[in-house]
Amino acid sequence: MDGVLVQIVLFDGFDPLDVIAPFEILAAGSAAAGGVLAVELVSADGPREVVSGTSGLTLRATASLDPDRPGYVVVPGASGPTTGDPDQGVVTIPVLLARFAESAAAPLLLAALRNPDVTVATVCGGSLALAMAGLIEGRHAVTHELGMDVLDATGVHTVPARVVDDGDLISAGGVTSGLDLGLHILEREFGPRVAHAVETLFQYERRGVVWRDAGRTPITI
Repeated sequence: MDGVLVQIVLFDGFDPLDVIAPFEILAAGSAAAGGVLAVELVSADGPREVVSGTSGLTLRATASLDPDRPGYVVVPGASGPTTGDPDQGVVTIPVLLARFAESAAAPLLLAALRNPDVTVATVCGGSLALAMAGLIEGRHAVTHELGMDVLDATGVHTVPARVVDDGDLISAGGVTSGLDLGLHILEREFGPRVAHAVETLFQYERRGVVWRDAGRTPITI
């Protein structure tokens, strides 16, 4: 089996748990699957120290985001105030996501979405960043519950599920759902036994059904 690469994208103001939760799950999954999965922290600007939006916690991107490399690209959300006046200098989560959507990352993420060998995944506000960049209109996705109306307004078909699998686009809800995203990627790539082994190791049970655009349409009574 060829190896699987997961690139997790860092940007200024990222939410640390959106990054660390899937990183740890996938790293453990690599060990459980025999080392055939690699996880990298990347940025659109190349290797650098990237400051999160939580108390200055900093992680290092060790490589540049490369949309031509097959595998997964994971986009986290941002951390910061949810309310406040940007005109008064308050850097809110929407401001951070908008900055990311307008950064050098946007064309790279567009290329990743167009690459048939890449699946783009998001945690929390990561789907909002893609939507703000105009990259996922008409797709099915979820974000943090506080951002669902905004996501819907961008033309995305919002689904109130913990994880939404829309083929080459996977999204997960609020910050702790990064655990569920990581486990879902493991199950997609290596099957349920590897995912279950990691779930057991972390003493965490996935929540809810992974939503897919398949099967019968429910009848609303």
